[in-house]
Amino acid sequence: VMEGKEKGRKREQLLESLAAIDGIYVPAVHIHGEKIRKRIVSDINQCPVPLKPVVPLMKSIHDRVTLEIARGCTRGCRFCQAGMVWRPIRERTPEVLEKMAQEMLSSTGHDELSLLSLSSGDYSMIEYLLTELMNRYYEKRVALALPSMRVETLTQKLIEEIKRVRKTSFTLAPEAGTQRLRNVINKGNTEEDLLSTARQVFEAGWRSIKLYFMIGLPSERKEDLEGVVDLAYRVLREGKSQRQVTVSMSTFIPKPHTPFQWRRQITLDETLERQEFFKKNIRNRNLNIKWHDGRMSLLEGIFSRGDERLGALLDNAFRLGCRFDGWGDRLRFDLWEEAIRETGVRIEDYLREREITEELPWDRIDSGISRDFLAGESRKSLGEELTPDCRFEKCSNCGVCDHDRIKNIIAEDSADIIVKDKSKAKSENAPKEGKKFRVRFAKEGILRLLSHLEVSSALVRGIKRSGLSFMYSEGFHPHPKISFPFATSVGMETLDEYADIQIENPGEDTEKLAQKINSFLPSGLKIMNIREISPDTVSLSRIIKGFRYEIVLPENLPLEKGGFWDEKIETFLNSDEFIISREKKGKRTEKDIRPLVDTLFFDGKDNRIKATLFFGKEGGVRPSEILAHILGLGNDVVKTARTIKTETIFHVSEKRHLWAAG
Repeated sequence: VMEGKEKGRKREQLLESLAAIDGIYVPAVHIHGEKIRKRIVSDINQCPVPLKPVVPLMKSIHDRVTLEIARGCTRGCRFCQAGMVWRPIRERTPEVLEKMAQEMLSSTGHDELSLLSLSSGDYSMIEYLLTELMNRYYEKRVALALPSMRVETLTQKLIEEIKRVRKTSFTLAPEAGTQRLRNVINKGNTEEDLLSTARQVFEAGWRSIKLYFMIGLPSERKEDLEGVVDLAYRVLREGKSQRQVTVSMSTFIPKPHTPFQWRRQITLDETLERQEFFKKNIRNRNLNIKWHDGRMSLLEGIFSRGDERLGALLDNAFRLGCRFDGWGDRLRFDLWEEAIRETGVRIEDYLREREITEELPWDRIDSGISRDFLAGESRKSLGEELTPDCRFEKCSNCGVCDHDRIKNIIAEDSADIIVKDKSKAKSENAPKEGKKFRVRFAKEGILRLLSHLEVSSALVRGIKRSGLSFMYSEGFHPHPKISFPFATSVGMETLDEYADIQIENPGEDTEKLAQKINSFLPSGLKIMNIREISPDTVSLSRIIKGFRYEIVLPENLPLEKGGFWDEKIETFLNSDEFIISREKKGKRTEKDIRPLVDTLFFDGKDNRIKATLFFGKEGGVRPSEILAHILGLGNDVVKTARTIKTETIFHVSEKRHLWAAG
């Protein structure tokens, strides 16, 4: 694409060039009947991945290092598209993974490692890898998570290693409520596997487990639904009292390139009927039920096995206003129904059962799995017959491997490591020596839009990335020891903010320390000063008296300046009291703010309000309240005025504690 743009090629020429590359499908170029074959990375140990991922300043869902330990799966679950199209299994060696973990943790400052694969517990050296990573990163309180676990692969050793730093969440996926239906989908694990694993997890200290099931699986019967209810209660009993089990359900959607690609998907009414069944039959305060929106599942089912005609439906829905439909609160199903009517799409054509001999819209895509294998697996499901994992038994002839370049790669077979039974890191119970520092920092420009928690996270990540190690709190969820006296409002800039941190001996002077940390902070966040203080130094919240602010007023105010502002301010300053009304969570209170305002004046030269605001027994006064109540400005002006905290004011008697050392 880059070469084509440089040479000025037209779009048609560019598409023809792309179509000549194996694995790229260009419908406008490829002739009917021509097969487009999936390309496969034969050895992912040689496959480079981004080691410095972008880290947003705002809180994100996946705020952790994701380490792909293996690609592909040979378990053969018949509903699972990923397990089919990502074959064969290729594991990274522990040596490669340890290097990746080191670089990614150093570049991001994250405090969690997620070991990702389609089935993390199946990784051949999972216990060794987990132990190595925990021993290396325990002192930095980096937690480990295994987001995808089969119940039969979770051992006591894995549980013990996972909980050493903090207990990350546990999700177990029985998928179906009876052994018969688990055999139909080739899941393989048993009820006893699930109960034994749940027992171990609860005994190890976890208070909650999430169970994942599917409804609407092929050949599903009423007893299968009853089995889900029974399993949920039995898992809950394994936890005895004060335990929580969440039952999460989604509607089965037949996927292309799977043995179930010919099966029907249940209708929306059938989905709602099953959900109602669980509402009536799972009634326990310690059992939560969650399910995927049935309307969303219907749309997914249509597009899952759709053809080119759905392009018009998608375009029409977009034009009607459908946006971000993956978020339940943004789903406009009424608009989708309107788009379906206008385009004449028949939903039943896409949800129906297909004949094995029928030509499918995706047949021209060769995922590596042979059609004969998929059809054979579909027939075996009717007889509830299991297909063994080819890692442990004979080849199942799925068609992916050439057994030369493309084949299963198992880390245990190729890792240059002598596995030893290593004990936990010696330093776990050893006392840590650390020092306490008082940090003065500024938050300016676009970073004024960060919340207090986001600023805190950015500082923590910057300190970690600089190579320094925090001291941590004890307990269930250790946190780095960093404390702030007050939270600065979103939208406010500050030139004189403070925090206390405790870190292990830094080994260099504080001036260099500040420079080092600043090189890892985002533009707009800067440490101005850092000093070592005594461990028993008085906390910041006790010695701060108030703040000085400058409020830059919008230039286009339709009001007179100068005397107008001065008059308002003079009236306020000459008052004995000034009562304002506040509303929080539907509750209205009144407060006298006059004693909290020490100085207040209008600087006409800079078009700024300058104020010194103190704290009282019941808190302080906000700069926005000065604008709204004293100057009588409207909400639009209050929101657009630029507020800068210019100075932190300390009690004179306590000021000696500010930079006290030793």
